[in-house]
Amino acid sequence: MSDKSSTDKPLTYESAGVDIREAERAIRGFQDAVRSTYTPQVLSDVGSFGGMFSGIFTGFETPVLASSIDGIGTKTKIAAMVGYFRGLGRDIVSHCVNDILCVGAKPLFFLDYYASSKLSAEQVVEIVQGMAEACREVECALLGGELAEMPSVYCEGEFDIVGAIVGVVDKNKIYPRENIFNGDLIIGIASDGLHTNGYSLARCALFEKKGRAVTDVIPELGRTLGEELLRPHRCYFSSVYPILQEEGLIKAVAHITGGGFQGNIPRVLPKDARAVIERRSWTVPPIFEMIQSDGEITIEEMFKTFNMGIGMVLICASETASAVVQRLNDAGESAYVIGEITKGLRGVNIV
Repeated sequence: MSDKSSTDKPLTYESAGVDIREAERAIRGFQDAVRSTYTPQVLSDVGSFGGMFSGIFTGFETPVLASSIDGIGTKTKIAAMVGYFRGLGRDIVSHCVNDILCVGAKPLFFLDYYASSKLSAEQVVEIVQGMAEACREVECALLGGELAEMPSVYCEGEFDIVGAIVGVVDKNKIYPRENIFNGDLIIGIASDGLHTNGYSLARCALFEKKGRAVTDVIPELGRTLGEELLRPHRCYFSSVYPILQEEGLIKAVAHITGGGFQGNIPRVLPKDARAVIERRSWTVPPIFEMIQSDGEITIEEMFKTFNMGIGMVLICASETASAVVQRLNDAGESAYVIGEITKGLRGVNIV
């Protein structure tokens, strides 16, 4: 005779911790926002097994596809502490757009992956709507995505966001160029705070070591600490892409993300070129000085981890630098000459 109680219910996916109805509710909540990003090249709809995009690229002589994939990282923890998630959608799109901008590519479509311990339709909708806004601004289709609820993988309340992008560039317009020489100048474009990198170190310094809270109002920041840390990753496409289309103005582009200056600028340098950055050529935003002070972090570690107020760098000939800086400033950026290229082993010196 079975010892199973007659009141026991059959095991279901929901009782195991996965609620398919919540995912369906989220999809209904963001599908209009997703469709608002569709360009004429999109050949599928929300819910298709595979997103489809036309392979005809008008205006490109020899089209080359460029792709990138990245994640938000532990900035998600700050969003959970504050209870605001919309900016995270902009973060991941901007990060990916900036990455393929470094090879000169125009974005075509974007795919996202959202995973959590327990799905919240409201949270997902907020994030995807942020993605859709960022995609519309650069005429990039939000072509598809995945929602995953995995209670045995993620701790309670935790979630992760990943994005992948595909763009197109003419083969003869791919960056970086090979003509990077001694005496070329490095232009820095201002960031909007931390963007999406260094948050594990920032959280240790600000919250664990110093004991600050996201609700603390910081006078020198003009906002709460949480609001500062959640400033969206700035997208440079609209200001930089038109300049890249003009032959002879730019030689290389580097997105200052994980790894800071030392980890990103060498990726676009020839083996016999070294970047010398003059750190007094721009004003480092107060949030970075706060992190360094609270965590007692060396300046070398700061430049290896954070963007330090420079989200993207361009390398150009000295005779074109002034014009490029003016073009960027006219486009709404804050740009400055922050260094130069010298002969030497590939790498970066901060002086």
